[in-house]
Amino acid sequence: MAKTHYGVDAEHVMRELSRIDRKLARIIRRVGSFPTKKRKPQPPFASLLQSIVYQQLAGKAAATIFGRVVALGASGFPTPEEIVAMEAAQLRTAGLSRQKIAAVKDLAAKTLDGTVPTLAKLRRMSEQEIHDRLTQIRGIGEWSVQMFLMSRLGRADVLPIHDLGIRKGFQIVYGHEDVPKPQVILEHGERWRPYRSIASWYLWRAADQKSEKKSALKKSKTKGGCR
Repeated sequence: MAKTHYGVDAEHVMRELSRIDRKLARIIRRVGSFPTKKRKPQPPFASLLQSIVYQQLAGKAAATIFGRVVALGASGFPTPEEIVAMEAAQLRTAGLSRQKIAAVKDLAAKTLDGTVPTLAKLRRMSEQEIHDRLTQIRGIGEWSVQMFLMSRLGRADVLPIHDLGIRKGFQIVYGHEDVPKPQVILEHGERWRPYRSIASWYLWRAADQKSEKKSALKKSKTKGGCR
């Protein structure tokens, strides 16, 4: 069995999710396999620093600011010690807001004092233990922890019910008139265990496809109107 980033067999998971949820099966058939490549291990400090920088920013703007923050390191990615020692003004030149400066400094301090466990320790901890530790960091809430669990630790059974992309994807796949409340997704998602992270990925793709289709239609109408 070829293991993926989530430590599961992709073909088996796709069959199981399709078997237990016919509506989700449609998007699985349309999109195909979820990403299977194992991610390169990354220190928790680096992953969480990126998470803080990217919060509430569009992808391109976030990437630009994150690149500037990375460039502040004396010899590559800045260390927690370097972030703690930096003046706020230096971090501000990279494009960080006052709130994010406070958050990245708190992350660095809590990495140095051991509040943020090593990657090896995190892999052995339960999701609740990880949540309890990481939410002690300023700027890291439930959503950030869930993204970390899914994207960095490869936990296969995480369901971020408050994520807007998940809620919109669920609305599309299951034909809801309005964006569903988180509790609706939580209850429905029980059938996806123990593969809720993968089901979530398909909901995100459903939302992406809808957005791309709207964008393409808008461009088509604009071109038609210019003739």
